[in-house]
Amino acid sequence: MTSRVVWRVAVACSLLAVSARVGAQSPVDALARDVERAEAVRAVKTLQRTYAQYSQYGLWNEMAALFADDARLTIGDDAVTGRSAIAAWLTGAGGGRQGLAPGAIHTQLIDGPVVNLSPDGRSAKGRWYGFFLNADGAGHASVDGGMFENEYAVQNGVWKIRSLHFYPQFAGAYETGWTNWKGANLPIIPYHFNADESGVPIPPPSGAAPASTASLADLERRIAVMTEENLVRNIQAAYGHYVNRRMWDDVVDLFAANGVYEVAGKVHTGPAGVRAVLEHMGPAGLTHGVLNDRLQFDTVVTIAAGGREAYVRGIELGLLGEADKGEGFWEVNVFRNRLVKEDGLWKIREMRVFPVLRSDYREGWGKSRLDARQDRVVPAFLSQNPGTGTAVTAPHGLSFVGASPLTGAIAGAPRRVPPADMRARLDDDARRLRMAIAYDGAEHVSTTYGMYADDFQWPPMAAIFGTRGAKQIPFVGYYKSAERIARATYLEWGDPTDTRTNLSWHWRMQPVILIAPDGRSANIRTYLFQPRTNKDRPGGLSGAMYLDQAVSENGIWRLWGLSLNEPYFSSGDWKTGWAGMKDRPSTFGPAPGAPAAPRPTPNPNRPYGYFGADLVAKYAPDVPITALGVRQEHFRGGTGEEWAWPKILPMWWHYRNPVSGRTPELFMPDCTPCELAPDMSMTKHGYVLPPTGPVKSDE
Repeated sequence: MTSRVVWRVAVACSLLAVSARVGAQSPVDALARDVERAEAVRAVKTLQRTYAQYSQYGLWNEMAALFADDARLTIGDDAVTGRSAIAAWLTGAGGGRQGLAPGAIHTQLIDGPVVNLSPDGRSAKGRWYGFFLNADGAGHASVDGGMFENEYAVQNGVWKIRSLHFYPQFAGAYETGWTNWKGANLPIIPYHFNADESGVPIPPPSGAAPASTASLADLERRIAVMTEENLVRNIQAAYGHYVNRRMWDDVVDLFAANGVYEVAGKVHTGPAGVRAVLEHMGPAGLTHGVLNDRLQFDTVVTIAAGGREAYVRGIELGLLGEADKGEGFWEVNVFRNRLVKEDGLWKIREMRVFPVLRSDYREGWGKSRLDARQDRVVPAFLSQNPGTGTAVTAPHGLSFVGASPLTGAIAGAPRRVPPADMRARLDDDARRLRMAIAYDGAEHVSTTYGMYADDFQWPPMAAIFGTRGAKQIPFVGYYKSAERIARATYLEWGDPTDTRTNLSWHWRMQPVILIAPDGRSANIRTYLFQPRTNKDRPGGLSGAMYLDQAVSENGIWRLWGLSLNEPYFSSGDWKTGWAGMKDRPSTFGPAPGAPAAPRPTPNPNRPYGYFGADLVAKYAPDVPITALGVRQEHFRGGTGEEWAWPKILPMWWHYRNPVSGRTPELFMPDCTPCELAPDMSMTKHGYVLPPTGPVKSDE
């Protein structure tokens, strides 16, 4: 049998064995074990994201406290063992002091997780992207990037980092841009998971569940906390997607009526105040050459006691500018927000943005940034150090700033009334837990797709698709089934090699993940953050958008459908960046007003222009891009005149505003090709379409 079949059989047999044991043990004990294992995956993610948040302010000792006693840290060619040695190494690499030197930058964006819990629930492995912005405060700035393959373990009841291993893939001074690490070819970084394991973050347990002291009511509360975290994450991520497009009406809708928006200490209140902050970024809507991408990384969420208030802290990377003026800017901010639940819906009550840097693209953050005193203020962290359970200590010269207390009453929501029948109650608890952990399964299989695409791993990439899965090959069309997906990607890109001279990341980030009520299907919206590197020339950036669907098949999360709209922006050479891009003739299709004509021979010297032309002739798609009409209008390979940055491409949405229910102008609740090919809808094959509007929660 293939590995895919063996894994499915093992999962199915384990689930049957667990079901057979339910009668011999307390069902509450079994639920307690399942809840604890689900919480473990969240704890590992919070641990790693906290590491990144501490790193931003040079809290080296606090970072070291996140490691196990005998942990190992490997970064490039350097390796040390033991927490004390790790603390010394981090401090030395960071300048020999706790905290950063005045004007220094140490923003480590570490996200895009694939975390796999061990069968016994006591250890885990995680793979993450890392993109680093550095400056020494004396004029020198650099960029580094690579992949983490880490291990985690429980020590004295607390999750710790057991092994942090960072594999550098590119680096360079800002003035010259980044290139491959050490100017060498890039090897494939070993994966800790296979295609099937990526869709099973929590494997089936073995043996009977141990006796638990947790009450059923407490377990239900803990399930609710995970559910609320998912909903809060969706609100925060949706905010980011709306801001990228300057959809100010939708952003204001996300705020409570008495909402607060604070930037660098300046407070604005109410809908008019929130709108004023947004208008400071520019008028509503994107016009030719305007880029307003503000990407969220390392987001940590805490649900307050009572379940009606939540705190969110993360790092925002701004890619900004106006190509028509030749202006480009970088921004880094920290956000520390409060959300409240009103009538069952989460809303933003306080959004507080703490600027770290804003720099002119031409000069970089080593020479052009905010007043260095800005980085003396640190937005307070959401909890004590998860490694020690004690308060985070601010180094000399730093001050922690927390959000101001809320004023006014927080509207409540009806509490959940569980079914009176115990079996029905436990079944409902299992469903709600399944919905909660579906977020992790969908996120992980989504991230896995990007990592496999980075490395040209076509057979395993195709294997993460469901039995009826379909993938859009950029600029060509949709291919259905793992076999056809693997064949099409091979014909388009060729065989993978052990090393590569260039690499283009497919970092699928900032997800909005909508889960169906039965916990078996999900809609996923992600931003494609795409740094690229080469051996012999500086790298660059581009951004795009995925609208995907995922389903749980035999206990394994898989992609049902993958649709990509790209690129919304791109940079040319490193020197000019995204602001230096100019309008150019269409790669595909007639010029405006011209009659339809055969497509011209693609120009191999134009980025992306040659993709797909030969594949259509060699291996026709099941659903051509050109057949999708308005849904692929202006996209490369689609219909109508091709628009490329700095033109502003249309953007489609699979959900309505999660607070107000406002319907976006371009709305498709089901998959991109579903209107043309109804059989591709998950609803035709036993799955439920996830909600497309506001989702009320109970507690």
